[in-house]
Amino acid sequence: MATARADLRTAWGHAVALLDRTRRAGWVDLVVIGGLGAMVFALVSLAGRWSTELRPTVEIDLSPWALPQYTFYSVSRGLLAYGCSLVFTLVYGYWAAKDALAERVLIPVLDVLQSIPVLGFMPGLVLALIALFPRSNVGLELVAIIMIFTGQAWNMTFSFYHSVRSVPQDQCEVATVYRFSWWQRLRWVELPFATMGLVWNSMMSMAGGWFFLMICEAFRLGDRDFRLPGLGAYMSVAVEQGDYAAMLWAIAAMTLAIVALDQLLWRPVVVWAQKFRVEEGGSQEVMSSWVLDWLRRSWLLAAVGGVLRRLAALEAGRPRAPARPRPGRPRLAAVARTLSLAAFAVLCLAIVYGVCRLVVLLGDVSLAEWVGLVTAAVLTLLRVLVAVVLGTLWTLPAGLAIGLSPRLSRIFQPVVQVVASFPAPMLFPLVIAALHAAGISLGWGSIALMLLGTQWYVLFNVIAGAMAIPADLREAADSYRISGWRRFRVLHLPAVFPYLVTGWVTATGGAWNASIVAEYVTFRGEVLEANGLGQQISAAAAAEPVRYHLLAASILLMATMVVVFNRTVWRRCYRLAEERFSLNK
Repeated sequence: MATARADLRTAWGHAVALLDRTRRAGWVDLVVIGGLGAMVFALVSLAGRWSTELRPTVEIDLSPWALPQYTFYSVSRGLLAYGCSLVFTLVYGYWAAKDALAERVLIPVLDVLQSIPVLGFMPGLVLALIALFPRSNVGLELVAIIMIFTGQAWNMTFSFYHSVRSVPQDQCEVATVYRFSWWQRLRWVELPFATMGLVWNSMMSMAGGWFFLMICEAFRLGDRDFRLPGLGAYMSVAVEQGDYAAMLWAIAAMTLAIVALDQLLWRPVVVWAQKFRVEEGGSQEVMSSWVLDWLRRSWLLAAVGGVLRRLAALEAGRPRAPARPRPGRPRLAAVARTLSLAAFAVLCLAIVYGVCRLVVLLGDVSLAEWVGLVTAAVLTLLRVLVAVVLGTLWTLPAGLAIGLSPRLSRIFQPVVQVVASFPAPMLFPLVIAALHAAGISLGWGSIALMLLGTQWYVLFNVIAGAMAIPADLREAADSYRISGWRRFRVLHLPAVFPYLVTGWVTATGGAWNASIVAEYVTFRGEVLEANGLGQQISAAAAAEPVRYHLLAASILLMATMVVVFNRTVWRRCYRLAEERFSLNK
């Protein structure tokens, strides 16, 4: 106890000395203090919104003066959902990577979950949480956060799982030689190695969460209205009323919110994460962030960081007893193994229970309805593939140009990040109006709507792949005067092919999910439909009463097609990328 007090006194003395060296607070510190105060006020306001009485219908004000509050609500839900996604990623991904028995179930379950569209989770979740919180908005707010979570978590979890599984062998051997515990190995080896991939996939996942903002905040189940005040509900009401001015205001507000998040959150995090790079290669473009530069000038944050570093140094340098056998380690490992098995058993029971309930629900689906669903699934599959092919035709050359040129990368990479984060359904009304004016039906127009939300996945991955091409390979191509089409065929395409496959996988999954809003659209009070699986899902949820059996059958068929396509087509592409085009072999 005395030693702990002495450590605290030493750390406090270090902080006082640092404060004494600074005579007065700079304007950066005033901004930091103001930001902290604004965050406290925002949390209090959000808590007040959650605790208000649940109303049957929420009136959405289409005045532009209401947009700051609506934007705050939507951004808050997105950030809370991201926090939940990050916790889920670290726990689920680490569990799957470290437990071979659980991995056999956890990864296929994750593959199925990412293929289920947001409407597959929403009806049952809404009814359950409304029943659990009948007198306040807590239930509806949790529904919106969980729905945004379902658009974020899967991509991040797969990234973290693959990173933990692919930690370089030399780093694992160092951890073994120094007898790292599981926590030390996670903290000093696995998390640093996974940080870059986790950061970039977090940005993409945040964009995936925004995609279904209009559904999450303006959800209707049959004749019941579950709208929440936010940008998604604002845009939904503007579309219903055909108010183009309100639509443009919503687009402007969403754009400003995404730019602010990019500059205040993602750009500093990306720059900070550069220190965890482990790849070898030529010179890398140095990234910078004005927000991070300002924060580093704050003496207040420096004081807090100094105290924490001093405490960590004191803890690391404290004399320890000589190393000796620790019988507690095997006991701790046995406890962890028991907890893992118990959690695995609970998960298996939940899966069995869900399958049994699903079988009962599917018993009401007739043979004719199954035939119609299969036909609709084939039509949606064709639209998905056409959208991915069209997106690849322009994103592959554009991504190579941006990724290979430091100048273009500086200019366009931030633009691509912002554009990719914008929820495409908010642009659907303008696109539909243009398609209607051109006389194009929704059957063909839905491909353009899918393309709006999926092409960025391919572009993002191609840029990352082009930036990862080793400088020595590019210099060798220059030495042998390989240029034009031949350079693309022998260098660029093989080098970016693994990244391109990842882009195809995520773009295809995004297109399947986008089909529920691309094949069933409400515009100016009129419902526009294109026969497809997405249309079947949306129509079943909008029916009065809700056709739960068709909703379950459609979601099951979509998940099955996505999983089968992943296992038969994309897995072979990944194997080809690993065996023939990997730069690590």
